Amino acid sequence: MDVYISLGSNLQQPLQQINRGLAALAGLPNSQSLKTSALYQSKAMRHPANPRPQPDYINAVAWLKTELAPCDLLAQLQQLERQQGRQRGLPWSARTLDLDILLYGELVLNDPVLTLPHPRLLQRDFVLYPLYDCNPALILPHGQALVECLEQHKNSKIQRLT
Repeated sequence: MDVYISLGSNLQQPLQQINRGLAALAGLPNSQSLKTSALYQSKAMRHPANPRPQPDYINAVAWLKTELAPCDLLAQLQQLERQQGRQRGLPWSARTLDLDILLYGELVLNDPVLTLPHPRLLQRDFVLYPLYDCNPALILPHGQALVECLEQHKNSKIQRLT
């Protein structure tokens, strides 16, 4: 199954956190790394429950082939986050490493544990641009072309680093 995983970090040397995260993803069982996006820098999003300023994020997307079931993949990703010091606290808080499943093939899933495609995929330029780097011809599960989604984010302020 083709899967796309977003990576984000804004704590404890974010660039190194992302690089370690990418290396860990390449080592997932029954999985193969196909492509990695450029790295991007973006401002941290604020949430009413956590309005404190945060450092900027480094973001990327990895495209993998996997035989892992969606929930097994999620468990593996959460273990990788913990291994890199992720502590879950307030919503949208600073983190050492955040790994999210953006797409799992064309699967549409609305489960209390996992929602696919990622529920805020289309709202996040820091995910859409790296996703485009991985696969510019991507068609999302609901039939929309990724390139069309980017039109709504053409005034984005994220910065491509590599």
